[in-house]
Amino acid sequence: MPLAECCAIPQQPLAPVALRESDPACCGSSWSDATAQANIKDVVHDKYSRIAAGDDHCGCTMIGDAYSSVEGYVEEADLGLGCGLPVDHAGLRKGQAVVDLGSGAGLDAFVARRIVGPSGQVTGIDFSGAMVRNARQNAANLGFDNVHFVLGDIEQMPLADASADVVISNCVLNLVPRKEAAFDEVWRVLRPGGHFAISDVVLARALPEAVRQSVVSYVGCVAGAMLRDAYLRLIAEAGFEEVRVMTEREIAGADGALSITVRGVKPQGALA
Repeated sequence: MPLAECCAIPQQPLAPVALRESDPACCGSSWSDATAQANIKDVVHDKYSRIAAGDDHCGCTMIGDAYSSVEGYVEEADLGLGCGLPVDHAGLRKGQAVVDLGSGAGLDAFVARRIVGPSGQVTGIDFSGAMVRNARQNAANLGFDNVHFVLGDIEQMPLADASADVVISNCVLNLVPRKEAAFDEVWRVLRPGGHFAISDVVLARALPEAVRQSVVSYVGCVAGAMLRDAYLRLIAEAGFEEVRVMTEREIAGADGALSITVRGVKPQGALA
């Protein structure tokens, strides 16, 4: 099936997943590279704001019902947009400060909160106001006073230097045009000795040109993905050490697209 189809349908949680054909109104556009680069943030913002409002359902669902058995799971916060289970590999402990990049309606933040407990803090950041409002409402309904959601761009986070012990993210950085800026910001907000656990979409090989030029495919998590080795090299160039791929699996029918979860450490003694 062509990768320009922007939705995915899950198979078994630990098996490869396959893309499905979606509504033509969702997945039918194709723009030039120049236009895509100029407008990609607006397109992504519009897409995920409509998902948050319940006006769209097309996204990057790649993990099936895996979350339903995870402690701390909040059904109302699950919009089916993840490609992994980053909290499983984050090594969280009670009392830690956690930042969730592209937090959406708050699902991973709430799962993380169960582990860090009332003495910890979880901050979600998302650039869709609709998503932030949903997440805040979910937190209020749950009575959580140590999970906060802020509006912001993960290429330039409104967070203090060295304010987090752990950074997590789920199927978001593949949507960011300037990934090097995002990883620089992850470095900045982490304390020395802190680490990240990020689930993302990468590529085993280059995309066909027609798919790479599709803005809607970008919104569907594929065309914005980097080659796997280049992605890992970018993380190392940002200064992170002990970079490890914790999980990796193919996305069936997706022409070499992979779902991976990566972990890396900001060295002790590193400057912010």
